Amino acid sequence: MRENDRVTSATTRQPGTPSAAVRPRLIATDLDGTLLRDDKSVSPRTVAALAAAEDAGVEVFFVTGRPARWMDVVSDHVHGHGLAICGNGAAVVDLHGGPGAHRFVKVRELARHNALDAVRLLREAAPGTVFAVEQTYGFHQEPDYPKLHMETPDNLLPAERLLAPDGPDADQPVLKILAYHPDLDPDAFLTLARLAIGGRANVTRSSPSALLELSGPDVSKASTLALCCAERGISHEEVVAFGDMPNDVEMLTWAGQSYAMGNAHPDVVAAASGRTVANNEDGVAVVIEQLLADHF
Repeated sequence: MRENDRVTSATTRQPGTPSAAVRPRLIATDLDGTLLRDDKSVSPRTVAALAAAEDAGVEVFFVTGRPARWMDVVSDHVHGHGLAICGNGAAVVDLHGGPGAHRFVKVRELARHNALDAVRLLREAAPGTVFAVEQTYGFHQEPDYPKLHMETPDNLLPAERLLAPDGPDADQPVLKILAYHPDLDPDAFLTLARLAIGGRANVTRSSPSALLELSGPDVSKASTLALCCAERGISHEEVVAFGDMPNDVEMLTWAGQSYAMGNAHPDVVAAASGRTVANNEDGVAVVIEQLLADHF
């Protein structure tokens, strides 16, 4: 199923009951720099906290910039639901099948004409930018794109060729474009790209380097989480969210309760309603334990 409907409430916290007094029904957590420790492990304390939340009837959603094929790191901790929001909201994935057998439940693609426009505008605004293309089952990059990821690309071609109507895997939706610049400051690159690209794509970042992630114009962690919550009859007040990087800002703004990690980017700290300790100190587990003690 491909989904491109606009979600107008996904980046605005609505008035209502004070969120801290609301019993949570869903926990939405980022992975890298948030739930995962720096060595990419999930600590025993965090595993126990996630299991306790689900035993109490609280759904847990992993909401990440990672593609579906990189979700093996948490496949053993999905418990009852087995769903994750991947690619910064570009896909909802059922993890029940295990490594290599993930099923796409919802896909919110980046239209190829928008992607081509974004590539052109960013090349003009920031000469030296190189690109990679993330699809549902494929990963392709330009020859000069550095080895930033844990895999070998399927094709090495200019982005314009990768995104052409007859390009590689043309039958597969484009989930996001990755844009890397070797010299620019990461936040300056993000600001420049947003100005240059405008409404053709949603531009964010989750890497400490100057690596940007471009999705469909209305696609974000927040908008896809809002869709999933609406399908379950869960309001934003009943959601508790965790994150650490700019790609988490919309989600943290939308959720009734939200927590910036102790290691979070300043924009994330400003967006969240609360703060917890760093990922290496099990900051997500600390909050979940307190929520369960307060409400269950």
